[in-house]
Amino acid sequence: MAPARVEPSIETRLFINGKFQPSKSGKTFNLTNPTTREVIAEIHEADEEDTNAAVAAAKAAFPTWRDLEPCERGVYLAKFSKLIRDSIDELAYLEAISTGKPISAFVDGNTAASNFQHFAEAGYQIQGSSSLNTRNHLNITVKQPFGVVACIIPWNAPCIFFSLKVAPALAAGNTVVLKSSEKAPLTSIYLAKLAAEAGFPPGVLNVITGFGRPCGSTLSSHMDVRCLSFTGSPVAGQQIQAAAAASNMKNVILELGGKSPAIIFEDADLESAATMTQNSIQYLSGQMCMANSRIYVHESVADRFLALFKEKFGAARLGDPLDKTTTQGPQVDEVQYNRIKSYLEIGQRDGTMTLGGDAQDGFYIKPTVFENVPEDSRIIKEEVFGPVVVINTFKTESEVISKANDTEFGLYAAVFTKNIDRAIRVSKLLEAGTVAINCTSPTQAKELPFGGFKGSGVGREGYGISLENYVETKTILIRVSPE
Repeated sequence: MAPARVEPSIETRLFINGKFQPSKSGKTFNLTNPTTREVIAEIHEADEEDTNAAVAAAKAAFPTWRDLEPCERGVYLAKFSKLIRDSIDELAYLEAISTGKPISAFVDGNTAASNFQHFAEAGYQIQGSSSLNTRNHLNITVKQPFGVVACIIPWNAPCIFFSLKVAPALAAGNTVVLKSSEKAPLTSIYLAKLAAEAGFPPGVLNVITGFGRPCGSTLSSHMDVRCLSFTGSPVAGQQIQAAAAASNMKNVILELGGKSPAIIFEDADLESAATMTQNSIQYLSGQMCMANSRIYVHESVADRFLALFKEKFGAARLGDPLDKTTTQGPQVDEVQYNRIKSYLEIGQRDGTMTLGGDAQDGFYIKPTVFENVPEDSRIIKEEVFGPVVVINTFKTESEVISKANDTEFGLYAAVFTKNIDRAIRVSKLLEAGTVAINCTSPTQAKELPFGGFKGSGVGREGYGISLENYVETKTILIRVSPE
């Protein structure tokens, strides 16, 4: 059931060393509701001094947190999980007014709570190995936390990304400084409030709000940050990786952009394929890195698929994200709205727009379809991050694989066919971190790794692998004296 309209008090300060506090400079920035285009809050802006203070607090808290047993750390994570689950209505409201996400689509609170609950119980999975293969030695490896971990999260699903990074980092024994996106700070600050209520020791979890420069760049180059996990744009990811290499070679996990293809073969269940692919590109107003923004459909079924797809895609209800009947909200802000409009112009120049376009009503973009777009067009090569899809046709399997792989992105791909041999064959050849068969994004498997090939990132996240991102392996050689 969709959450009711709940209006929690809005906290706007930084959370450092267990306390909410204003930015040291007193500087703030305005947060605008993308639906009403009104300023809803003045958010305290962390500068280099604030960021350094957060890192210092995390560094001071690390030894005590590290030395707790996994079950002792898990008590805090489990309580945090429950508090999140009890606050879903408040989190849904804050995300709706800050990002335009419809409350009807808000699954993020339950997902975040589940992530913290899982890692509350997963700490004992961190184990090393042993070997007797060296004469007169018992050799072992141990897994140890890095220390201070920085987490930089995006604006499209802040609650989810908060939990995906913070939960395993804390479970592994690290302390954390999280920087929220300046476009979507409210739920991260609210989660900091819940963390304080859960009783985390001061400095274990710090939440700061600010911009890429100087806040994010300070974390990227900070000598006391030993590991950094980032989800966001490829350009920012490159800058973070360069800063990490130029400073202390901190471990970096990057989940970046996508230009995810969906391939519809002639034997596919077209009704199912149309339903799933339109949901993928319409979900979150298209503002999702794994959205299937390119669809390739076999020419023999193209007309039938397009008719089904457009009927479903065009039925989206645009409106107030606080209205439970709304299925598509506005784009997150004017910058993103104008960016998408620029791609609409490119699509109209290079191909044919057969559905949608600018709604000419605030920051709303209609569900939009382009056809007959050349493969070298920017709207096919670059990430639009909006409810805009290019649908082209293909003739042969080899042709469509070549087109699907002709991108610097490689995050997610989908294949729709009833032929299992073809499904496996094509999945093997697609250059993507995840390949879905007869389904598509946002479908994922929590227990399996998620991440990208090529420019879509470095490393993987997921229940079965995230803990490994936040520990280092140490080899200990123990010489045993022979009798």
